[in-house]
Amino acid sequence: MAATQYATGKRKYAIARAWVSAGNGAIVVNTRPLAQYFPRPSLQSLIQFPLEVTGLAGKCDVKATLCGGGTTGQAGALRHAIAKALVTMNPALREPLKKEGLLTRDSRVKERKKYGQKGARKRFQFSKR
Repeated sequence: MAATQYATGKRKYAIARAWVSAGNGAIVVNTRPLAQYFPRPSLQSLIQFPLEVTGLAGKCDVKATLCGGGTTGQAGALRHAIAKALVTMNPALREPLKKEGLLTRDSRVKERKKYGQKGARKRFQFSKR
């Protein structure tokens, strides 16, 4: 394995920058531990999923900086960044990560509000009489 690998991941409006290196499994997000930054266990498991798929759950340290978006978007962006960094560390990991769909950028973003409407699709109330 190479020393430290850097990768960026995106999801909705969140951007994650991740540095992955060999270590004891510590994940630090914006200078805070993972459990403190993401208290929800579902988001913690979402972030650790690429490491579990490759079997590197307790063997890699992750240092990440996140900005933009909400908590779910940031978790998805960090997951994408970790998966990309693992592939640059070891190209043999590409196949299992790609099979799980972890290397694909989720391009879904919020649809914009249209004029003359209440939201993206919802209309103002219509009164016939």
